[in-house]
Amino acid sequence: MDSSTAQATGPQSASAAPPSAPAKRISQPKAIAAITIGNGLEFFDFTIYSFFATIIGKLYFPVEGSLAQLMLAAGTFGVGFIMRPIGGVVLGAYADRAGRKAAMSLTLWLMTLGSAIIAFAPTYAAIGLAAPALVILARLIQGFAIGGEVGASTSLLLEYGSDRTRGFYGSWQFVSQGLNTVCGSLLGVVLASSLSTPSLESWGWRIPFVIGMAMGPIGTYIRRHLDETLPGVETDERHAQLKQDAKRAAEPALVVHPARTIFRHHAGSIAAGVVTTIGGTAANYIVLFYLSTYAIRMLNMPMSLALWASWTAALMTVICSPFAGMLSDRIGRKPVLWVSRVLLVLVIYPGFMLINAYPTVPVLLAVVAVLAVLVAFTAVPNIVMLPELFPREIRATGMSIVYCLGVSIFGGFAQFFATWLIELSGNPLAPAWYLIGCGLVSLLALPFIRETAGRPIG
Repeated sequence: MDSSTAQATGPQSASAAPPSAPAKRISQPKAIAAITIGNGLEFFDFTIYSFFATIIGKLYFPVEGSLAQLMLAAGTFGVGFIMRPIGGVVLGAYADRAGRKAAMSLTLWLMTLGSAIIAFAPTYAAIGLAAPALVILARLIQGFAIGGEVGASTSLLLEYGSDRTRGFYGSWQFVSQGLNTVCGSLLGVVLASSLSTPSLESWGWRIPFVIGMAMGPIGTYIRRHLDETLPGVETDERHAQLKQDAKRAAEPALVVHPARTIFRHHAGSIAAGVVTTIGGTAANYIVLFYLSTYAIRMLNMPMSLALWASWTAALMTVICSPFAGMLSDRIGRKPVLWVSRVLLVLVIYPGFMLINAYPTVPVLLAVVAVLAVLVAFTAVPNIVMLPELFPREIRATGMSIVYCLGVSIFGGFAQFFATWLIELSGNPLAPAWYLIGCGLVSLLALPFIRETAGRPIG
């Protein structure tokens, strides 16, 4: 990218720079890397729980039956998502007032706190009911943090791009989520392969959470030179001027209460955005996270082999996400969403049939790879389109609310619903029904969302 292009597509032009702009600026590639790595570190803390759900269920939820333990562990994974909308409102508003960087720093340290609690929480055998309570508390803290991180980091990525490159820039949000899954699943494979089962269940499973505790200082260091993209957040005078301008426009919530403005003036975008998100988030959490657990419980694969399913899925999303973003920049967000989501609905059931008919690692990895490609092409345009629906002053809050409402139920509890459907029906193909239903429902909302690719968003 030449210097003129970098200048044109940076987060702020010279005329729009705040009075006290940072003295040191970094290039766009370095900015994308800093946001992506920091976001990936934070999601690493949140998602490693799912890779050790079977062990955590055994140690912290000692009920009869392995499926019941898994349901409780998966339910606790989902509990973290309950706090996402709350974190989205609180931390999203903070990002729209204090700036994207301030909010992202706060969320990193909250994630670190959650990881520390899980890393050192005694088991049920040691302290009884206080043990699962500590795990749930940690998940609530982490869910609150992630609720604010997604809106702030995605808004920052989009605001670094131009009208013609926002899809590519925004795709790195999903790349970061894939990177954390690559690292988390690979770490799980190493631990499961190198430790005996008693050692893994006794102390080995805690190692990823101890590593997660380092993400706060590491992420803060990586992001220290990022440029702020929210105009005027660095001066009290500018903030006061924004409040006065908003009052004169008879919309005081624009600065003071972003969430109130969003629900009052953008209710249609919220509803359509939430429903559209359902299809992508359900597929994401089933394919990237649940299928490895499914392989352990339903296909009787050892953990050291089953976790390669998550690794393969994550690697495919990392590779395909930038291409999905660029394609959505070229032909539009909605066409990419339509085609990829319809294809996903069509192939998910045959995919589950195939891995049950031939429960081998090569077949599992092949099916997962195909599904992951479709997940990338259905999730990236979705996650890019959501913040584009809102003006800059309330973008982080709007993105956080819409994304977190959709993800909190249909993504966070996807593993719980999938396990429950198997228990209820006795059919190992039941998770496919859940994904098909979510995919079809999400398609109903697409006609009500405007195309945002290539258009100025402010």
